[in-house]
Order: sequence, then structure tokens, then C-alpha cells
Amino acid sequence: MRTVLVAEDEAAIREFVVINLKRSNYNVLEAENGQEALQIFEDAGDSIDVALLDIMMPEMDGIEVCKEIRKKSSSVGIIILTAKTEEMDKVTGLLVGADDYVTKPFSPAELMARVDAVYRRVDMVRGSHREESEKINLGEFELNLRSRTLTKNGAPIELTQVEFQIMEYFFSNPDTALARNDILHHVWGESYYGEEKIVDVNIRRLRMKVEDNPSTPKHLITIWGIGYKWVQ
Repeated sequence: MRTVLVAEDEAAIREFVVINLKRSNYNVLEAENGQEALQIFEDAGDSIDVALLDIMMPEMDGIEVCKEIRKKSSSVGIIILTAKTEEMDKVTGLLVGADDYVTKPFSPAELMARVDAVYRRVDMVRGSHREESEKINLGEFELNLRSRTLTKNGAPIELTQVEFQIMEYFFSNPDTALARNDILHHVWGESYYGEEKIVDVNIRRLRMKVEDNPSTPKHLITIWGIGYKWVQ
């Protein structure tokens, strides 16, 4: 059963989110603060597919919950809920492991489009049946399409599902400039509501994981005015 954890301290907003999720046939677990959300996640284990985390929650905020959940699972989908004034929190949330964000106030259509898109990625990761031979080797890196893992000189690099999809797109198109908009549509889907900056934040996060010196990258290169390129 498709299960979503909703962590939101404002009862009216939480009820709105829960109603729309249930209408779309999601099983929902509710938490009214960050500490409760983390406990529910620990108790439920791999049964949770997507976590919706409000930024401003008592006891433990959404950023801290996101960090802790991501430490425990690279496959669960994480969407943070923010207010329009919380611009830096959006970036911070993405940098610590969130897959997407939704800005309040949001419509049921926008909310469900984001949840559905993240759930599809989670389902694809957990239900992958590729052959073990499907690997892409570029220099010191190996991308295993079956186990959905990345190694550098044999050492594993832990990636979120979104990061893996971005790397798969780059590794399938090495030495090719990929436009931000193309990356956005390939990874987040054609119907994605958000902005291209989510691509930039994920690239920053990937550089911190794959580059020896993220401030002067030699593999994940910016192509000014276009987007990014993976250089072997």
C-alpha cells in the first residue's frame, strides 16, 4: 500500500493534506511535531514511501527531521512544506536530502502532482528489475543501474533517488551539455510545477559527493547560459 507520512503542526493544513492524499488512495500516517514524525518513521520502517515535512514544527523542525530520515533511508521520498518567506529553508532542505518542496498556500492539484512524481521514483527504485550487467563506467566512477548505486574508485557514494536519476542522465549523455530545463523534465517529469533552481541545488549537493574539490569541479561542469555537463 502506498504510504505517506504527513508531519504538520497546523491541524487545518494537516487535515487538508490528509484528505487529498486519501482521495488519491494513499495510506496516511500523521504527526503533529517533528519528534513524533521521526518516531513514526522509525517504527514504520520501509513501509513509508513519501514523507511530507513542514519546515516550522515544534520539538524538531522539518530540516532536522529531513536530515535524520535521510540518514536512515536513501530511497524514501521527502517533500518539504514551506511558506513563501522561507526561501533559504527551501534550499537548505534540498541540500540536506529533500527531493522537492511545496510552497504554501498550495492547491490540491499541485500537492498531488508533487507527491505522485516522488512516489513514482520511489516505486521505480524499490521495484527495479534490471540485469546486473547494466552498468555504466566513466573513469573512476561506476553507475550500477540494477542496484542503483554509484562508486568512485570502488568506494560507494550514497545518493538519494533524485541524485541517482540525475547521475544516470549525465552518465547516459557524457560530455554533452544538458539544459536545466531538460534535466528538470527528465528527472521531475513534464508536469512539474516547480522552478529550475531545484536542479541547481541538487547539482551543488552532487558536487559535494562526487568531486574531490567541489568549489572547482572537474567532472560536473557548469555550462553558462545552458546548464551542466559531465566531463570524463
